[in-house]
Amino acid sequence: MKLRMLLLFPCCLSIFLNGAAGRTITVGFAQTGAESAWRTANTVSIRAEAEKRGVVLKFSDGESKQENQIRALRSFITQKVDAIILAPIVETGWEPVLREARRAGIPVILESRTIKVSDDSLYATFIGSNFLEEGRMAAEWLVRRTGGKGNILEIQGEPGSAPANERRIAFAQAIAPHPGLRIIDAQSGDFRRSGGKEVMEAMLKKHGRDIDIVYAHNDDMGLGAIQAIEAAGLQPGKDVIIVTVDAIREGIKAVIDGRMNCVVECNPMFGPKVFDSVEKLLAGQAVPKVIYNHDELFDATNAAAVINSREY
Repeated sequence: MKLRMLLLFPCCLSIFLNGAAGRTITVGFAQTGAESAWRTANTVSIRAEAEKRGVVLKFSDGESKQENQIRALRSFITQKVDAIILAPIVETGWEPVLREARRAGIPVILESRTIKVSDDSLYATFIGSNFLEEGRMAAEWLVRRTGGKGNILEIQGEPGSAPANERRIAFAQAIAPHPGLRIIDAQSGDFRRSGGKEVMEAMLKKHGRDIDIVYAHNDDMGLGAIQAIEAAGLQPGKDVIIVTVDAIREGIKAVIDGRMNCVVECNPMFGPKVFDSVEKLLAGQAVPKVIYNHDELFDATNAAAVINSREY
């Protein structure tokens, strides 16, 4: 496996042999953007770990546009970086640029979001959370809380992104055996707080008090929905049950305050695992194809016990 990895990424052999000479590693990081508090914490984790290890990090903010990320990857290839970290905005459309990276001998690590390609050897590993498990956890908590009854508004994440797709699919599958739980409407808020607020405002005008539950694909959209619910004279957490994903500090605080009911964790602090994998790849060592963070669920029973330990 070690030999195969060196042959697949020729640059790794050079770096491995020159490591003793103190060669500085340069890594390109194509981030999605700064659309949420979660994403900001994710960027901080990568940057802090790079600095800690003496890695030169070339950072690119995709501003939620795939074309910006593809342009950044091609720039990293031209600059002959040693490795690339990609947090892909959407799942598809990556094969041409990933083939260019492979021809240049540059390993690509997927971080926080997955992609769909015909050849998974185009990337070295995926490091992130299990989005299907997150959707399932949210649904199972909701079934227990409601007894399997209620009208749901689903505020979805960025269209075409892995977390939005998989959190939607798993949630729908998990509530399917409970026909009393019904998704009456769904719309994207693009993982942005402002998007969650706008969707909630529109849905309250459309459905009024028929909305019993909000399932938001991230905390920021859920927090935006809370603003709209409160502006409508309703009590979030009581008149409308709020279930979200991410478990940022502000989301957990909202659970403690009773304005949210449940947050499913999606830990953004991938820096150590990402750079552990970079170092192994550049030393010709094997890494798992998928590396998941362990995520938990927080509600009124345990939120207060963890808030002081949150890093994000």
